[in-house]
Amino acid sequence: MMNHGNNRKGGSMTMGKTIWKILSVLGITYIILFIVFYFDLDGKFLYYIWEPNAVTRYDKMKRKDNLKTPYKKKENVMSDSEVEKRTIK
Repeated sequence: MMNHGNNRKGGSMTMGKTIWKILSVLGITYIILFIVFYFDLDGKFLYYIWEPNAVTRYDKMKRKDNLKTPYKKKENVMSDSEVEKRTIK
């Protein structure tokens, strides 16, 4: 016959190990996040790495210069009622 008492004890040991692993992962995550907060590593990353890369990428983009567009060629601004009249037709 099988001894069911050993199975319960073994089950609680694996459950204890699982809980210990979960707490260990949470503890390590907490320590890492505290270090990032304490030394402001996220702000330093954004300032020294992300922003220079973003500036070089977005400065190279071609954009339409609205200051060089003659005034007569700019679109007229319509009121909401004029927009509704045009969409109903």
